[in-house]
Amino acid sequence: REYTLDAYRLSSVVTQHDAKKAGAEVVKQVEHPLLSGLLYPGLQALDEEYLKVDAQFGGVDQRKIFTFAEKYLPSLGYAKRVHLMNPMVPGLTGTKMSSSEEDSKIDLLDSKEDVKKKLKKAFCEPGNVENNGVLSFIKHVLFPLKSEFVVLREEKWGGNKTYTAYEALEKDFAEQVVHPGDLKNSVEVALNKLLDPIREKFNCPELKKLSSAAYPTPSKAKPGEKGTKNSEPEDVVPSRLDIRVGKVISVEKHPDADSLYVEKIDVGEAEPRTVVSGLVHFVPKEQLQDRLVVLLCNLKPQKMRGVESQGMVLCASSVGEPRQVEPLDPPAGCCAGERVYVEGYEDGEPDEELKPKKKVFEKLQADFRVSEDCVAQWKQRNFLTKLGTVSCKSLKGGSIS
Repeated sequence: REYTLDAYRLSSVVTQHDAKKAGAEVVKQVEHPLLSGLLYPGLQALDEEYLKVDAQFGGVDQRKIFTFAEKYLPSLGYAKRVHLMNPMVPGLTGTKMSSSEEDSKIDLLDSKEDVKKKLKKAFCEPGNVENNGVLSFIKHVLFPLKSEFVVLREEKWGGNKTYTAYEALEKDFAEQVVHPGDLKNSVEVALNKLLDPIREKFNCPELKKLSSAAYPTPSKAKPGEKGTKNSEPEDVVPSRLDIRVGKVISVEKHPDADSLYVEKIDVGEAEPRTVVSGLVHFVPKEQLQDRLVVLLCNLKPQKMRGVESQGMVLCASSVGEPRQVEPLDPPAGCCAGERVYVEGYEDGEPDEELKPKKKVFEKLQADFRVSEDCVAQWKQRNFLTKLGTVSCKSLKGGSIS
């Protein structure tokens, strides 16, 4: 009752301008906002009093709400609280780290198996340091605690390498000197060393009971149970991918990454798309200029070393070492913008934008292969345009990404 009365009292002194400003970074901003978005900052401010906290901790996106609380709580006769903030870091899924998205974070009480599983699925594209949650764990957790990080590698790949500055590690990853698999494995080892003492401390009946009460295991819906959200599984089929023939209009070296090209690619739209690809060490610039390529167009745009990439050039890669990479080739005579599809999946509509959390592309890409005839396939079904099959020059049996 008192909380509700205080909410009314607060609404009598807070202006619409201040309420909207306070929620600017955490509430979706639209021309005609819902009343709930305007109330949100005030309710969070009141929580400080009614939860009897001494301090509130959050990401830097909360700073305007914290300022709001410091301004308005005293007007109700309540004390200001201490506010602590940390940087916003990307989660393991490549999007914002969130407590509501289990796979985006590592919890203090995660088992070794959980850590391995989450890191194995983590977004860690070769050469891409933007929205890379694996690198963010190294930068914001591991380096501050130990001032160095060791990348564990077999001797045939150069052996272990110790970094004493995060910037040097990021540079090597951007230039593909460090492989994502080695990075994930090294983070797994380092995190488990950090978490082992905490796990041991909580391995007693009293703390196990406390942890279970604080974080109960979510109940799973039984098969056939009605009223459950998303009870029907989504179909992960190739027709959800927006793959098109593209023509490379221009190719330049990335200004801040030696291993990356920045290309302008015509895919039949009003303006060519900007695409960043890690092909510098595999395909000469002159071989890309004016070339027809196969472009995945509905990935969520990602910044790669400061340049937003609006698609992915699909390439075949050799399985062994030394690594070889060849862009996929559409049939001769294709036009920019022409659709590429998988045999038997011609009629489906592609997603407008693939949601990173759903990992639709990653699930499908696991079954992309090059046949013994150098034809691109998904589960032995050919990639096609209306003029024929999509292929590569020579990498029989290779993977496609």
